[in-house]
Order: sequence, then C-alpha cells, then structure tokens
Amino acid sequence: MSRVLVMVGTQKGAFFCWSDEARGSWRVEGPLLKGWEVNDLQLDLRGGEPVVWAAVGHHVYGATVQHSRDLGRTWTQVENGPRYAEDAGRTLERVWTVVPGRQDEPEVLWAGVAEAGLFESRDGGESWREVPGLNEHPTRPSWSPGAGGLCAHTVLLDPADDRRMWVGISAVGVFRSDDGGETWQVKNDGLPIAAPDKDHPEVGSCVHKMVVAPDRPSRLYQQNHQGVLRSDDGGDTWERIENGLPSRFGFPIALHPADSRTLYVLPLESEEYRFFPGGRMTVYRSRDGGDSWQPLTAGLPADGYTGVLRNAMAVDGLGPCGIYFGTTGGQLFASHDEGESWQAMPGLLPRIASVTAAVLP
Repeated sequence: MSRVLVMVGTQKGAFFCWSDEARGSWRVEGPLLKGWEVNDLQLDLRGGEPVVWAAVGHHVYGATVQHSRDLGRTWTQVENGPRYAEDAGRTLERVWTVVPGRQDEPEVLWAGVAEAGLFESRDGGESWREVPGLNEHPTRPSWSPGAGGLCAHTVLLDPADDRRMWVGISAVGVFRSDDGGETWQVKNDGLPIAAPDKDHPEVGSCVHKMVVAPDRPSRLYQQNHQGVLRSDDGGDTWERIENGLPSRFGFPIALHPADSRTLYVLPLESEEYRFFPGGRMTVYRSRDGGDSWQPLTAGLPADGYTGVLRNAMAVDGLGPCGIYFGTTGGQLFASHDEGESWQAMPGLLPRIASVTAAVLP
C-alpha cells in the first residue's frame, strides 16, 4: 500500500505528516530543521532513493538549501548554495523554492530566490550558478518589489517540452524561456499591471502563485494580487476567471493532478486585511477551468480569521486526489475526496509557509 507524505514548512522548522491511502488518520514527525524558517520542501524521486530538498533561512546563518536522504531524520546543508556575486549589486535574502529538474536530468535543480533571481545546479545541488538570461533581463531596472519583497517564488517546467519553463516574480510578472533558460520573454499580456513603468510598461504584475496543467501544458493558471487568471497558450495571453469568487485577492492556487479543468483557490478579503472573507474559511473549486466556482466548507471552521500563504496549498496524486492547506495561524487541513469534506490534521503548528504532498510506495 502507498504512503502519503505531507511536508509542512513553518517559521520554526518542518513537520512531516504520514498516512496511508485512506488518509483517515495522520502521524506527525517534527519539528525537523528546528530553528530554520522553511519556505519550501520538495521530494525528489529521480534517483530511485528519495531526497527531500528544503529552501530555508536563518537569522544567523542566512538563506540556503538543505537536503535529507532519509526522509527528514538527518539534514545536510549544501556547501556552495545559491549566492550572488559580490559585484552583482543585489543580495540573497531568501530561497523561495527548490525545484528538481526533469526525470532525464537527475542532477539538475532550480532555485527561485529574493532579491528576485533564478539559480541552477547541474551537480545535484553541490554548486549553483546564476541564470543570467533572467537575472540580467533588459527589464530588470524596472523590477519593483511587492509587499513580500522582490521574489522569484514559482519555477515551473513544461511537462511536454524539455526546453520550456516559466518563472513567476512578485511584483514583476511571468517570464518564459523556450530554450532551456538561455533567454526569457515577459508574458504579461492580459495581466493587471499594478504600477506601469515608463521604460518597460510590460512589467509590474504581481504574480502570487502559478501552476501548469500536467495533462495540457499549454494551460496555466495563476493567483495574482489583482485576480485569478488563465492562459491557454503557454502564457502568451491571459484572461480573468473570477466569476463567482468573493474576492480577487489571495495567494495559493492548486491544480488537480490529472484534470486541467479542476483547480482550487483560497480567496482572502483584501490586500489590506488578508484573512478569509467574513472570517468564514472556504476553499473554492472550479470544475470547468475557472469559468465557475463552488464554495467548499464541510468540516472547516466557521470562524477562520487567518490567511494562507502562496506555497501553503498542495494536492497529492491519488484518486480521488487529496488536497491540503496550512494557515498563518498554524492550522493544517486535509481533504481526501477532492474538497467535498475536510478534517483538521493533528497539532497546532507555527506559522505555515509551505505545504507539499507526495505519494511513496
């Protein structure tokens, strides 16, 4: 029987939640990486044996990458993690995400960081190099931070085209590469621009989170600071899909692993308040690619004056798929039936920054 692992990154370490395929009860391990702020956790199965990659930060030791080869029992910090050159004119404030490369690239990893930039490793994380095509993009002088800083928080690999990838940067927009990261194009056509720049008016869209459909890689969705949007042409153009949502504002967005028309969002009241509208914790699901939305509340608290951060929502690969999200108040919720019903998972954790789900044999 398969095992389900939900990895939770918090402001004060990581927690691993284990269950079986029924997902009726959970066993929690942690805190792991005690004392570290854990921004993202990713399970890498390309080499046969599982490796967990962690994007972490510490008020003394700074931002870096760690990995575990025994499912969280022990951790090793990479010796030569992502770092800007001394003369780059920017500093590494946070590693937002570490993304394993494709199945036929077992040594490749990507890291999105703040100040916004992309790094690549081709030796299994031992060393990292900047991706100059993005980091030195001609529009860079016009990049401006959002409230959470100038952060490259989302890195997506096209599941069908090994040369295509996307990066989401707040508050700049979407960039796409069609040549393996050598060159990059701004893909903000149809996105709201918060503050148009006179020199580069095409940048200035505050992407909060973005996903690509595994069964239809030309389709992308994003939760933006100013709306929820869809692209059916690989990001060339975007259209709004907010009809039926109580708010345009929110952070995470999650996609069903086998159905490009089913997605989930967690709207928040506004950019000022950043909690569930009216205090009613609600997940919204669309079964038609965002054309309409259904509120899902069964089992969720009716008094949820918390929020959910951009990396804190995930789905597993089972059928029916499980959905998981964690709040800024440290609560973790799970659904084993695609959102029809919810249960609170054990414990009250520190502020939750990330949630990742995986299925292991």
